Amino acid sequence: MDYKPFQIFKNKPRAPWVIICDHASNLVPESIAEGNLGLNKIEMQRHIAFDVGAKSLAIELGNILNAPVVCSNFSRLVIDPNRGEKDPTLVMQLYDGTIIPANKNIAKQEILRRLNLFYRPYHNAIDQVLAPIENPIIVSIHSFTPQLKGKKKRPWDIGLLAANDRRFHNALLGCFASEPRLCVGDNQPYIGKLPGDTIDKHAIGKGRLNTLVEVRNDLIANNENQKTWAKIIGKNLNQAKDLLDG
Repeated sequence: MDYKPFQIFKNKPRAPWVIICDHASNLVPESIAEGNLGLNKIEMQRHIAFDVGAKSLAIELGNILNAPVVCSNFSRLVIDPNRGEKDPTLVMQLYDGTIIPANKNIAKQEILRRLNLFYRPYHNAIDQVLAPIENPIIVSIHSFTPQLKGKKKRPWDIGLLAANDRRFHNALLGCFASEPRLCVGDNQPYIGKLPGDTIDKHAIGKGRLNTLVEVRNDLIANNENQKTWAKIIGKNLNQAKDLLDG
């Protein structure tokens, strides 16, 4: 089977939802350092290589919403599709205390090659999925580690991120307020704005409603929990849409 830097799971679309998972895979394709960035298997299973549990969560959510799901099919350590092309962290050389040997002193020509092989085809695939949908709502699914090395434990169960356009974000925050058992972060554990990132590229610049959802990865470590969280997120997404539809 021919390799593609993206996977599209086409549930029977029920507008307006489109689900995106930027950090779905820890795969290092053979065209990159013969499939080995110089890290052992333990490191490649960590959050530095992909968003643990996020792909399965995104697919479960797509099933609930009858929405297409677009997933990356390469590790964020190869090149990070959720960064702008000029972002200095586009290709990480050091991440959460781990040196990435194959990325050390990476040449501009190699970054350009990875852009053309992986990054740009992935974003083109997102554009193709979005094109026929009128007024889509983009939902970007991520996961975060409970604790970065040398940092305090993160208290949030889930974080909702937004940039300048907070229309859908604020409605969704209001819906999650009815989940008293959950610790919900507003633009936590990360800020919601990175110039040229996926939401900026496909939503903000085109006036599309959007949200970026971060779930703590120890809460979605198995399929049962992924299904549970997909139901929680799906319910609140639909409620937020209903609020905006008025």
